[in-house]
Amino acid sequence: MNAALETSTRKVILSMLKTQGPLSVHDMSKQLGITEMAVRRHIHALEKDNLLETKLVRQAMGRPTNVYTLAPLADELFPKKYMQLTIDLLDELLEGEGNEKIDRLFEGRQDKLQARYASRMQDKSLEERVAELALIQNENGYMVDWSQVEEGEFVFSEHNCPITQVANVFQQACRCELALFQNLLDASVERTECLAKGGNKCLYIISQNK
Repeated sequence: MNAALETSTRKVILSMLKTQGPLSVHDMSKQLGITEMAVRRHIHALEKDNLLETKLVRQAMGRPTNVYTLAPLADELFPKKYMQLTIDLLDELLEGEGNEKIDRLFEGRQDKLQARYASRMQDKSLEERVAELALIQNENGYMVDWSQVEEGEFVFSEHNCPITQVANVFQQACRCELALFQNLLDASVERTECLAKGGNKCLYIISQNK
């Protein structure tokens, strides 16, 4: 079986478990029209990716059988409308409370992130702080790379922004990210390109405070 077909079959298995709930290998084999051995191979691959959970179920007759369900991680593979919900709620807040309330909301988020990550920056050089910030942002899905261009100056690129849809509407998100970087790095940070403004990436120039 080629790789594309295998991937397709695994997606179907995940969809079946999402819509039907717990299923045994026998159940999946019948619905997919493939052998139980083939189903087990797909299940093994999905288990390795931490997408499935299994439990032993006793039956009225015969031996207990394993049934499979989606692991919490698998839920992230299915479409979500979280961003649209966030934008709708922020729009409601803007309409009811005004721009200052939105500003305070994003600034509050910035303060919480700063408090969360400040300890990871302690007793580090600027280069080490830039490296740590890249780790933090990659943990949050920003697909960062960075490099030193000269002594005390760095280029920091984010190739993905998980909150682009929000940032497109509410520029406070971008402004607070810039301030967060400046505070965590204790450095001068300039944004020269922005995904939310049509750029190919979010590009930052970082240098020692003068």
